[in-house]
Amino acid sequence: MARTVVPYKIKIVEPIELLSPLERQERIKDAGLNVFRLRSKYVYIDLLTDSGTGAMSHDQLSQMMLGDESYAGSESFYRLEEAIQDIMHLPFVIPVHQGRAAEQVLDHVLIQKGMVVPGNTHFDTTKAHIEFRGGRAIDCTIAEGRDATCDHPFKGNLDLGLLSQAYEKYGREQIAYVLITVTCNSGGGQPVSMKNIKEVSEFCRQNGLPVFFDAARFAENAYFIQQREDEHKNKSIRSIVREMFSCVDGCTMSAKKDGLVPIGGFLALRDEKLFEEMKPSDILFEGFYTYGGMSGMNMDAMAQGLMEVCEESYLAHRINQTAYLGQELIKREVPIVTPIGGHAVFIDGRRFYSGIPEDEFPAQLVVVEIYREGGIRAVEIGSCLAGRDPDTGHNIRPALDLCRLTIPRRVYTQEHFDYIVDVVDTVHKSGRSRRKGLAFDMETKGIRHFTSTFKEL
Repeated sequence: MARTVVPYKIKIVEPIELLSPLERQERIKDAGLNVFRLRSKYVYIDLLTDSGTGAMSHDQLSQMMLGDESYAGSESFYRLEEAIQDIMHLPFVIPVHQGRAAEQVLDHVLIQKGMVVPGNTHFDTTKAHIEFRGGRAIDCTIAEGRDATCDHPFKGNLDLGLLSQAYEKYGREQIAYVLITVTCNSGGGQPVSMKNIKEVSEFCRQNGLPVFFDAARFAENAYFIQQREDEHKNKSIRSIVREMFSCVDGCTMSAKKDGLVPIGGFLALRDEKLFEEMKPSDILFEGFYTYGGMSGMNMDAMAQGLMEVCEESYLAHRINQTAYLGQELIKREVPIVTPIGGHAVFIDGRRFYSGIPEDEFPAQLVVVEIYREGGIRAVEIGSCLAGRDPDTGHNIRPALDLCRLTIPRRVYTQEHFDYIVDVVDTVHKSGRSRRKGLAFDMETKGIRHFTSTFKEL
């Protein structure tokens, strides 16, 4: 058996507490069966998200002491700009306070009413920003990416046939841009192959379409390319990242993921004219374009984090932690999305509670029950998150109804993962005869999974 190499040691610890079963039952009831409404002190192991929840390194903390808090022309910005240019080879950088702000700035400039954005399973905030501007998201994920059990190494890939159909239907003038999400979060944390990135890029070049990355987990995607595409197995992560970004016109980035920071993000662009067009939007929504809603300390921490995230020892440990959790759940016959993704393990709610109708939110029920059983907070990525069709008002029934166990970076140990496995296994075994799920008690309009409440049927 291969030895596990952990590329860090723990210097600072934070106490956590497991509430009693009765207290957990009271807390989740008070929260309307929605774990977003729980106070963090009521959570024992927090797998809600990997966004901004990781541990920073001593080098990042050291760099924060250099933070230049100047309103304009901050030296921290120029250090961040240099890091992004070096890693991604995109020359023009606009900082923002987090990823959805980058989406807002981009869409404010590029999307007009009636336009569409083809891509691979857009995340909820991505889709919501597109719709807020009067556009529509068109899902062009390959068929294998819609099947939880299909064994395909790159289930985040875009289907060129579906992309071509979208182009034929809407034409060049109605397609705002094409979006490649790396890795594809809503599809189970699945990567996109270099081959597919290049094919999509070539299609867009031939048809005059801009193409962008949602680059929140770009380094994890590069690691999967290195491990799963033979022609890239001897290349460094840095070289793979540069090759990936050479195929796009720019990216939005939530640095709270692969930037290894609690807050921050950016737009990086290849075209100077588009860069100039987006500066006023950044100033309007975020702040001056050399700070974009962030402090100098934040920007310096991000610059260091972007370099650390490309370290192969870090990525190997990160991906292997997620794989360990997934493999242990598979051993106990818990149904998950396979192959196991990069930042999370995704439980298949429909198979977990096979007797519960799809309209009764089986994945959300998984989230509720693992909190009740063990104080673990996960998140639903499924029917509730998918929302309603903006044209018909009907509930969207997504291809997958998932409970996401999201792994914060450099935070939890193997003992924590063994506890998670035991809790999920217990919930799965005790719930096989369950036939009733959940309904909305209060449904929030728009992005409803953050604040809606539920009742048990």
